[in-house]
Amino acid sequence: MAGTGKGTGKVAVRMYNVGFGDAFLVTVERAGTTWRMLVDCGVHAHGQARPIREVVQAIIADLRAASAGGSAYLDVVVATHHHADHISGFAVDDWEEVEVGEVWVPFVEDPDDPDAVRLRRAHTLAAESLEATLSRFLAADGDSPLLQAAQAFAVNSRGNARATDRLLGRNGLGFAGKPVVRFLPHLDPRENVVATPVPDTVVHVLGPSRDPKELKRMDPPAAEHWLQLAGGPAVEGERSSSLFGPAFVVADGDVPEELREAVHRLRLDDVGLEETLLAASGVLENAVNNTSVFFVLDVAGTRLLFPGDAQQGAWDHVLDDPVSRALVTDARFYKIGHHGSHNATPRRFVEEVLQEGCEAMLPWGLVERWQETIPKAELLAGLAERHHRITRADAPVAVRGRVAVHGDLWSEVRLRTA
Repeated sequence: MAGTGKGTGKVAVRMYNVGFGDAFLVTVERAGTTWRMLVDCGVHAHGQARPIREVVQAIIADLRAASAGGSAYLDVVVATHHHADHISGFAVDDWEEVEVGEVWVPFVEDPDDPDAVRLRRAHTLAAESLEATLSRFLAADGDSPLLQAAQAFAVNSRGNARATDRLLGRNGLGFAGKPVVRFLPHLDPRENVVATPVPDTVVHVLGPSRDPKELKRMDPPAAEHWLQLAGGPAVEGERSSSLFGPAFVVADGDVPEELREAVHRLRLDDVGLEETLLAASGVLENAVNNTSVFFVLDVAGTRLLFPGDAQQGAWDHVLDDPVSRALVTDARFYKIGHHGSHNATPRRFVEEVLQEGCEAMLPWGLVERWQETIPKAELLAGLAERHHRITRADAPVAVRGRVAVHGDLWSEVRLRTA
């Protein structure tokens, strides 16, 4: 979007150091108008830099300090998806003091959308069943690293009911006032370009996909045996004897002999229950990540990219569409997805799409079991090689006029706009 000669503006993205989780406060100032958006507020139970309530209180204090009247106000709260490391902070009761204009959540939270209800029910059942099953096995073998990792995925995927109640304004919870709730993306494509009060400033909602074929890629694992171990029923319409859905199953006669031999050499029949449970938890984690609200904030042509924790399938939905691809090509800010994991920032996006010189922020805190894999060293190296500056939540570096740092609590990228 081209500017209209209404003067230069400023955008600040403040990343709070929650640990292994996300909390971003975005402030846009332009033509005498200020607009604030909070993108996520949560932390993983095994990777906290500080109690999440301290972060919530810091955000609210910062909002009050920035207000002439001393009140805490947010134009928009975005909860990109229901993983605990993105929404657990909204369970804190201090949010009752904050007035919020709108709440944006993925369409899978919409109680009036049949596709959303089915998908959310499947995610919830899978997470609860996995967690119950894993708790039983961990009681007998609490030292198993595979079971511990699987449980971490399952607990994170279950989300946080109290936080969700606040976001949706139900069961007596909410923010000050009565914010409008948007379930995104909207069925009407025109509603996915969201105007703001700031001149020349809009939000383009690019995901998650609502294509019925692509929705199948968001389904949780459909294996029956771990559901039955937990005493839970299989999800209607999702019955399968393997981790793979029907779209990935081929007839025996269609399998090349070379592949048969490779499978035999892998001895897949020897894969144990622990590996199966970890695989199921991983599939569920990816399925929920792919429901992330994926958006671009466009301030007079200065574009900021927030993909949530979108995984490969959700990125394909964006990069394979010419209009969406164009919007992310010249992003000047990139929130690195899923804490820098291997499958949340496609190589083709880094090497072929994103132009050089972007400000990137990495929300990350140490979780010991993932310290060798997250963040992925090759991803960070690939971004650095293309002259993208990376600000890490755990070790931010101040850059005069570009990056501000406030102790170990937050770091802030500052951009000038047309």
